[in-house]
Amino acid sequence: MKHIKAIALVVALVFSLCLSACGKKNAGPELKAQPVTVVHPKETAVTDHMDFTGTVGAVQSVNIVARVEGFLEDIYFKDGSYVTKGTPLLKIQQDQYIDQLKIYQAQLAYNTAEYQRQVEMLKQNATSEMSMQKYLSEMQQSQAQVALAQLNLDYTTMDAPFDGLLGEHQVDVGNLVGNSPVNPTLLVNIEQIIPIYVNFSINTRDALRLREMMRAEGMVHKDAVGKTPVFAQLENETGFPHEGILDFANNSVDTSTGTIQLRGLFPNKERIMFPGLFAAVRIPLGPPKPGLVIPDVALLSDQEGDYVFVVNSQNTVERRAIVKGPLNGSERAIDQGVAATDRVVVGGIPNIGVGQSVQATLQSQPAD
Repeated sequence: MKHIKAIALVVALVFSLCLSACGKKNAGPELKAQPVTVVHPKETAVTDHMDFTGTVGAVQSVNIVARVEGFLEDIYFKDGSYVTKGTPLLKIQQDQYIDQLKIYQAQLAYNTAEYQRQVEMLKQNATSEMSMQKYLSEMQQSQAQVALAQLNLDYTTMDAPFDGLLGEHQVDVGNLVGNSPVNPTLLVNIEQIIPIYVNFSINTRDALRLREMMRAEGMVHKDAVGKTPVFAQLENETGFPHEGILDFANNSVDTSTGTIQLRGLFPNKERIMFPGLFAAVRIPLGPPKPGLVIPDVALLSDQEGDYVFVVNSQNTVERRAIVKGPLNGSERAIDQGVAATDRVVVGGIPNIGVGQSVQATLQSQPAD
């Protein structure tokens, strides 16, 4: 009997220890408030704008070809160099064209002298009017032959037609060029890049929005061309440092793409932009207006729309639906949804949810 009581006592002791251990395991540590970083929306001047992707293009692009037949004798330029108008570029062998010009000049001299003699003879009734007209015709034909020979000789030298950037020469010295009038020999390409174009397109929805903006500013559609400022930045640039002017707007919609072709003209005096580069293009919509901006990293989006997380006075997270405005660098304008006193979450977003308690640290935004 005593043996049975001892066993029961041991079992009860083990059971109580197990309950105690399980209770400690299930209790767990207390949850701590999740740390987040917040900012106050910054009050600043906001310019509404539209952004596009464009391609840089030359104002003029000319293929310099051989217009007469001959062996290429000289190349005076360095591939890829920038040249001014009138700079000698190439020369085709001239000997045959010089000799041909001399022959026609000699014939012209003879026919001119004979025509003048016929005129004097006609005054003395020593020749006929028909004979004089014959020599007049021969003289005029010789004049045309001299002009053509001079033109062919001029074609043996090629100068830059405008200030521009040269490409790579396509034919080496010593090769025969110009032997196919149907398919002229390409020698080099030159492109005018001061000023320079940036070509881009706008969809019909944005085109209508742009038209409404211009109407609000007292402008009609075609008045925008030559007046509307356009800004551009290359892939390695920020802040849209290049300012130009809207130079062209097509008069119809491309039905295959649903877009309208536009073009900006930029001074490009430093020759930073050159044909073929991609560029971001920005068109401002009216003058700057007071507004609020927040870091773009704070902006979230789902099926219900755009929103941000805001920390309220009880240090819990709220979802706040917003209407976003234009993006300028890393800052996003907010048209509706937040106030300047709100605490908008910018750091720790993946670790929080609506209604969660947080420990907010205020981060100051840089001044303009």
